Amino acid sequence: MSTVKNEATATTTDRPADSRPWQTVAHIIFPTDADTDTLPLFVDFNAQRHTAVKSLRPSEAGEEQSVAAEQADATASAQATQIHSEYLSSDRSIHIPAHTRISLGTYFNAFPASYWRAHTDVDTVRLSVRTTGPAKILVYRSTARGTSNRVTTLNMDGAEQHTDLPLTSFGDGGWYWIDVVTSTAAVELAYAEWSVPEPEGFTPGTVSVAITTFNRPDFCVRNLKTLGEADALADVVDRFIMTDQGTEKVRDEPGYDEVVDILGDKLVHIEQGNLGGSGGFARGMYEATADGTSRYVMLLDDDVDVHPESIRRAARFADFTRHKTIVGGHMFNLYEKSVIHSFGERVNEYRFMWGSSEGVREAHDFAASNLRVTPWMHRRIDVDYNGWWMCLIPTDIIREIGLALPVFIKWDDAEFGLRAKQAGYGTVSLPGVAVWHMPWTEKDDTIDWQAYYHARNRWLAAMLYSPYSKGGRLPKESLLTDVRHLVSMQYSAAELRAMALEDLLDGPEHLHRTIGTKLAEVRSTRGSFSDAQVKKDLSTFPSVRRSKPLPHGEEPHPPKTRVGRAAKLLSGAVHQLLPVKAEESDHPESRVPAMNLQWWRMATLDSALVSSADGSGASWYKRDDATFKRMMQRSLALHQRLYRDWDKLAEQYRAALPEFTSPEAWAQTFAENGPKK
Repeated sequence: MSTVKNEATATTTDRPADSRPWQTVAHIIFPTDADTDTLPLFVDFNAQRHTAVKSLRPSEAGEEQSVAAEQADATASAQATQIHSEYLSSDRSIHIPAHTRISLGTYFNAFPASYWRAHTDVDTVRLSVRTTGPAKILVYRSTARGTSNRVTTLNMDGAEQHTDLPLTSFGDGGWYWIDVVTSTAAVELAYAEWSVPEPEGFTPGTVSVAITTFNRPDFCVRNLKTLGEADALADVVDRFIMTDQGTEKVRDEPGYDEVVDILGDKLVHIEQGNLGGSGGFARGMYEATADGTSRYVMLLDDDVDVHPESIRRAARFADFTRHKTIVGGHMFNLYEKSVIHSFGERVNEYRFMWGSSEGVREAHDFAASNLRVTPWMHRRIDVDYNGWWMCLIPTDIIREIGLALPVFIKWDDAEFGLRAKQAGYGTVSLPGVAVWHMPWTEKDDTIDWQAYYHARNRWLAAMLYSPYSKGGRLPKESLLTDVRHLVSMQYSAAELRAMALEDLLDGPEHLHRTIGTKLAEVRSTRGSFSDAQVKKDLSTFPSVRRSKPLPHGEEPHPPKTRVGRAAKLLSGAVHQLLPVKAEESDHPESRVPAMNLQWWRMATLDSALVSSADGSGASWYKRDDATFKRMMQRSLALHQRLYRDWDKLAEQYRAALPEFTSPEAWAQTFAENGPKK
């Protein structure tokens, strides 16, 4: 393990001797509900083992073995994990028994030094800490390669002490954190915090929190109450803008009156027709930028859990960035709370598809492998955009580049990040800022009613920002996606995708015109196909009966090569052209679990009972050769038109972008889509 030169010098005075004003940018925090699932994100009780982070240098045995070794280490760590929720005292303090060592080198309590180094002019961070008795505070730092060492030790005696730590050598990655060690007596860590020096004339910015909700009044009331009562946000949030677009009104939810009493004139309650996430967040942007009250607006989903400290940290980081910067939060899995679902997002401009940033390993479980022993997480991760589950945007940026795209859902957050980037404004997904949210792996929204928005909005974003001729690989991928849907008997998804491309060809005028009405048409169209008709009572379906035996008695296998995939897709298309026999349409041939819904499996069947993604029922997929022929011809014709007219359409959409994202255009749409009775 490599070492790092000790650069820090501890100062052990009751109060800082430095006369400069300092701004607290992160408090050491703990979960107040003693949730053992989230506790590993705040405190590591296995610090007595003090497993050092392993180097990130490439393994001579290859990447696969490196990953396997890390997973094995994580498994061993998980088996030894101890959870002591009884140690928790409050959201800022923890009780530590005698002869005990804990580490705060965790997701929420380590200091992301490299992000501050890269995006601010701050060159020093101050750790201030107080314990109720004798203890040692061991201060560690890591590097981008994943190595770590101790940089200083504070010998605590019951008074507050602090140490100033340099940020000058965190160019590509690295964190600071502390371990706490007790001797013969139990000690309370009364508080600890990270602060940075304020520049001359510094004024902290305030935030309008904009929550968009649709039929989740319970989540909304709970979050408003939690955030409204949080002391950490008293001087940070100046108003909560709640846009209710649902039929189950938040104002009718038990506890709403209490929220009104708590928030008072900080609550701005708006009801409007359902304009989707983009329409709800556009309303929050519109209200937040209508006056000069807030420096930032934070977009926040309704169905999340969020620690108030995350909002405070995002605002304070934004206060110190060199240039106006969008500051986003990470997403943890609401059902597996120690598992991070999104750590950083980029857009592949050639495919024009979103995905994890380079170096990110998805679905990382902190309960199995904490921050200290996870090498990839010590590199700084750069992003193109941040999801709008939690995203803080300077209001000046919105005034300059416009509000959200009028696209209902999908790609609105990615497009805004790309638009801001084009205008010279970056996005940072900041560690230690996060929400818990249902991950998209729990559903397949590419084949339900959202297939329309996935297709249209991806094409739209590519027309606006693709640097490649004719959208790079997107036309080919889009056509192949249609083929995969059709050989899988997913006719409803193929139909919605065709509707999406037809609307795209209509030009930018359709965006505001249809945002409030398209969903009903999409749902009605989808519901006319049997593959979209989910029944909860499986006994209403005919019994499963295979009309012909499996080839060689084996279930289909995924193709392993590009040639194999092409051959399998071609054979599936040929199979779709054959007439359907009566016995094949009267009974499903197979039961297919949602997790096994792959095109290469479905392409061999004539009908199947397919479980819904949420497990609540099933739908009957039925092959129809006439439908396949008609839809395939339609898809080919639409893709040919899009390819032929790409340059003209791209020019139209780019020219119209400032108008259809303007406050004036949105104001008219809001007026036309008032609250539904």
